Amino acid sequence: MDYLSRNISLNLKRIRRSKGMSLDAVAEQTGVSKSMLSQIEKGSANPSIGVLGKIISGLRIELNELIDPPPLDSCLVHIPELEPTKSVPGQYRVWTCFPFQDNHHVEIYRIELEPGGAYAAGSHGERTREYLSVLEGTMEIVLQDGRYTVSKDDVFRFESDQEHIYRNASGIPCAIMCFFEEYAREKV
Repeated sequence: MDYLSRNISLNLKRIRRSKGMSLDAVAEQTGVSKSMLSQIEKGSANPSIGVLGKIISGLRIELNELIDPPPLDSCLVHIPELEPTKSVPGQYRVWTCFPFQDNHHVEIYRIELEPGGAYAAGSHGERTREYLSVLEGTMEIVLQDGRYTVSKDDVFRFESDQEHIYRNASGIPCAIMCFFEEYAREKV
């Protein structure tokens, strides 16, 4: 399930419960079948724009109330249950664990590189910094100022306003977690 489907699933269930409505009542009010609503709440359906339109009209809510990240004090993401955001067989897979939209300051990805695999990433924009931790294997990261080898249990930081390449420098699969931070310009 991607993060947008997850948001819709959690928000629909939360909104329905806050209004004290059963799935039958929501189905009657929106014109969307009870089975479709149940599938959306379970995260097993990908509703069309038309279905979302019926839901927001029938529940008298705004679209952003369905698609925005739900207000959660905690959130557990099971990466094996996510669809990769990007994938090239034999090279790499990338999962968006927490997108910028969740909090507008930090974004978290998991990247897996096959032996010999490489993933070229563009700039993440001005005032962005990346922190990465190698969970398995050894990775080489190529930046404008050089190449850095980062091994298992190492942590590396760089300004991510530049193109960069992640390359698996080992004969085994490499897995890394990347944390992107957007920071404010310091006042002088």
